[in-house]
Amino acid sequence: MKWIRRLLIFVILIGAIGYGVYHFGTKIAAEKIMDYYVEELASSPVMNDVKEKINSNPQIQEFLNEGANIDESVLPFTTKEEAAKELVSKFGASEIVDIVTDVSDGVSEQEQLELLQKVEGKLSEEELLALQVIAYKELNNQ
Repeated sequence: MKWIRRLLIFVILIGAIGYGVYHFGTKIAAEKIMDYYVEELASSPVMNDVKEKINSNPQIQEFLNEGANIDESVLPFTTKEEAAKELVSKFGASEIVDIVTDVSDGVSEQEQLELLQKVEGKLSEEELLALQVIAYKELNNQ
């Protein structure tokens, strides 16, 4: 009887440790991946191309300028790092890597719409507003 109790305790401990490693390990790995891509994108010439495309498109400029008038106290996140963590939790690191790879090769208008629909499908209205505010700040160096 004693050995069954010990076996049961051992199995429960191994299960708890396994869950902890999986739960926290994936979060740590996702954060490291996002830190790498945020840093890579910030130092990449692709960012300048994106800024030029945004500045040449009045519809996108208007959309992003709306971010200047949003009350940040009601947003779920307000920094690039928090946004990156939220995006990793919603999309997953591999899906984000795929999106970055596709976007870096250039996207057509149809692909932009598909990407926008995918993002709108996974993020809430508040999260989209938070991204809008972050994009506005980033593009206007605030």
